[in-house]
Amino acid sequence: MSEQAVAEYRIEDLAHHSGATVRTIRAYQDRGLLPKPERRGRSNVYRDTHLARLRQIADLLDRGYTLASIKELLEAWDAGRGLGGVLGLVAEVHGPWTDEEAARISRAELNERFGGLPDDDAVGEACELGVLERIPGRPDDFLVPSPQELAVAAELYAAGVPLSAITGHLRELRGQVEHIASRFLEFTTEHVFGRYLGQVPPTDADAAEAATMVRRLRPLAQQTVDAELARAMQLFATRHLQRHLGAAGTPQPSGPASVPLPAETVRAVQELVGAEHVGEFVRAATERELQARTMNELARRGGGQRPRPSV
Repeated sequence: MSEQAVAEYRIEDLAHHSGATVRTIRAYQDRGLLPKPERRGRSNVYRDTHLARLRQIADLLDRGYTLASIKELLEAWDAGRGLGGVLGLVAEVHGPWTDEEAARISRAELNERFGGLPDDDAVGEACELGVLERIPGRPDDFLVPSPQELAVAAELYAAGVPLSAITGHLRELRGQVEHIASRFLEFTTEHVFGRYLGQVPPTDADAAEAATMVRRLRPLAQQTVDAELARAMQLFATRHLQRHLGAAGTPQPSGPASVPLPAETVRAVQELVGAEHVGEFVRAATERELQARTMNELARRGGGQRPRPSV
């Protein structure tokens, strides 16, 4: 690289500074993602604008965007439509959705919190679930994305819950929570964000407004789940206590009775009609079954009273 006021790079230098390979840089040029370099004699000369563009592409790829969608965003930028609001929206959505800070834990500390003996299978499953993350070059240390989640697991284990049961419960819970998150995003997109994201890519102003709405609505999903979980825990904990204490003579609430359904059944109904309509669907299905049985019984009784034809 030269020491001029405007930095210049050969393609090998550009690859070194950007972290991309020479082959990748040429592929980006062929796809129109990277401006063509200046031709100087038999050599191509790249500048800081090329380096900035490569870093921008890498950041968007890390956030899950495809090369096709990145090309649309960059073409909007090159056409002068502005990309600041769009990148602000990307940063807002991909930013942390919790105030909790990640921590580190050593293998020795982990063993101590979970029985004192090493359990490679349990550690592997925790890494698979993302409860722990391995740190390259440090086999005896782990990153803990959510110390609260690990603390809950430790408390459950100390209370006598096997590790296999804890991880199995977490897998089931994660699927249900992901469904809630998906439904919340569908709901807010339909009623809030659809107006900002109708144009692809959105205008700079619309993207900036959508980023503001993300900041406003970010805590609402967790607040709603917290409130509903507290309500449900109070309701079901009381019923569980009454049942396990054998309180046969204890007055039961006069409201609707709770009937536990298999998790697979609940998920199937949620996929069919949505989480908010599960109760209504089950009630309608039950009423239809009861009506069918009543009609079958009436038909059976009527058939028994019907006179036999004369021979």
